[in-house]
Amino acid sequence: MSGRHALPSRSGKLYREIAKFGIVGASGFVVNLAVFNLIRAAVHWQPVRASVVATACAVLGNYVGLRYFAYRNQDRDDGGGRKELGLFLFFSAVGLVIENGVLYATTYGLGWQSTLSYNISKFLGIGIATLFRFWSYRTWVFRTADGTPPRTVARGGPQEPVFQATWERT
Repeated sequence: MSGRHALPSRSGKLYREIAKFGIVGASGFVVNLAVFNLIRAAVHWQPVRASVVATACAVLGNYVGLRYFAYRNQDRDDGGGRKELGLFLFFSAVGLVIENGVLYATTYGLGWQSTLSYNISKFLGIGIATLFRFWSYRTWVFRTADGTPPRTVARGGPQEPVFQATWERT
């Protein structure tokens, strides 16, 4: 592949990876906020406790989505995926602390204590934690057997077709 086609090809792969990560993340976002508000309404737990449970539910669903949808074409370096799962849970726990740290700071530090402010804080915390998770998952968790970052495989085969436009005067 010539140098002028390498950059668009790589950026296209990154965009597809971000899109797949976003689809999985959007479903996790819905699960996270739904479980959070359900627990708050039905059980009346404190906001951070309810948020930790909601985040854990979303993380479990996200692992399945990321492993079997977003990064399904990766060759794994260990047959059972134990290392991958362990790293995923570790980085997810760090993301959980980031996300719920924002909620804790706004609830107890700033005194924002209403349903609307809890949901705004969750939204902000999820956004910050999502940036961290995307970087850590693609850098450390969903790697190929040779240790390289994830690659996107086209449905038709291991390489995408290269199209080169030719301009001719008629």
